[in-house]
Amino acid sequence: MKASLSIIIVFVIAISGCGPRERVSKEVFEAVNKNMEVKKLSEVEITEEAMIWGDSITQAAQAALMGQLKNAVADQGPDGAVEFCNANATPIVKELSEQFGVEIRRVSTRARNPKDLPDEAEFPILDAYAYNSENDIPNEPNIQKTQNAQALLYTKAIVIPNGFCLSCHGNPETEISKSTLEKLNALYPNDLAKGHKIGDLRGMWAVRIPTKMIVGRL
Repeated sequence: MKASLSIIIVFVIAISGCGPRERVSKEVFEAVNKNMEVKKLSEVEITEEAMIWGDSITQAAQAALMGQLKNAVADQGPDGAVEFCNANATPIVKELSEQFGVEIRRVSTRARNPKDLPDEAEFPILDAYAYNSENDIPNEPNIQKTQNAQALLYTKAIVIPNGFCLSCHGNPETEISKSTLEKLNALYPNDLAKGHKIGDLRGMWAVRIPTKMIVGRL
């Protein structure tokens, strides 16, 4: 239980109100000591909570993006979906970041948008995920301390799940239509995200979670 400032203040007032020969009761001391105990959390507890919360955040982010993307495809086809992602993917992720009080990114070494290339902290983790994928090793979510130790970096691999994604990320000669390809080339002249197959590593979620927020949840 965290120390209660109000309890401490009340205790100080009570002490000051006692005469020189009056003694504070044992019950009062015990109540104050109990309320002044600060819960000590181990790194394991903090890491486990960060893993749970990071997984919940990325599930929510994935559901929000895929749900709206599928609606865009249903309404406007793959070409409209490309325009939808170009205009809305970043704002959706930003809105979710603000909602959760964290920083959410989707990063890839084969990014469609250059802003989604991994930074110095993200690259080695993504590289490890790539190695695992190439060697049929399961990719598990990961937690790393950030350099300033004020946040934890939660990461989770993103894999091409099915053929739905290949209409924009598949083989440009056989799976992406001519009109969609023209739209992609116009909006993303430095696109690296084509040529994928089902099961390929698409990239990863990277969520920076402030440590104080994790502690506050425990």
